[in-house]
Amino acid sequence: MGVLMMGGLMASEKSLLTAVRDGELAKVQQLIAEGADLRAQGVDGSSALLLAARHNQVEIAQALVKAGADVNQKNLMQDSPYLLAGASGYNQILKLTLAHGADLKSTNRYGGTALIPACERGHVETVRLLIEAGVDLNHVNRLGWTCLMEAIVLSDGGPAHQQIVGQLIHAGANLNLPDSNGRSPLYQAQTRGQNAIAKMLRDAGAQ
Repeated sequence: MGVLMMGGLMASEKSLLTAVRDGELAKVQQLIAEGADLRAQGVDGSSALLLAARHNQVEIAQALVKAGADVNQKNLMQDSPYLLAGASGYNQILKLTLAHGADLKSTNRYGGTALIPACERGHVETVRLLIEAGVDLNHVNRLGWTCLMEAIVLSDGGPAHQQIVGQLIHAGANLNLPDSNGRSPLYQAQTRGQNAIAKMLRDAGAQ
């Protein structure tokens, strides 16, 4: 009888990607039961689990992970379900990936860990989860920035980012790692008028 092929993917795999995009949990479960390839990728390299993470589809993500989907499989943009969930602040899916083998050392297209964009975007609870998981606090991305630096340089210094800086201080981040121009986090905070963050850094011994 053979297997129907559609655009380079078997019909079941293409149907799985489509079912995830459409948010059809029952269809996803059916296709999993029928043996659809969980590693199949769409044109941008995204797996079914990455699509579910992108749309914060928690129940679908749970079904895929339970069936063995890879939380670290990347697409052409170097996003994985784990990295995307962290960057997006999708904490339920992030917890799912952390419980199923997330590679804490994996990096995105900017050479940054999941913690760096979480800090940049002000995802307070996400930052807590990633710190507790053990992500490197002092990793430097290709822009020359740590998570602390991004929490300052790419923010307005508001309440969420103040909480994040506080978490990083408490967790023992190196407060004096400079950017690629030799400027410290304290210098950057002071230059941007982020007085609350600057005070927190000074009080913690930053120079």
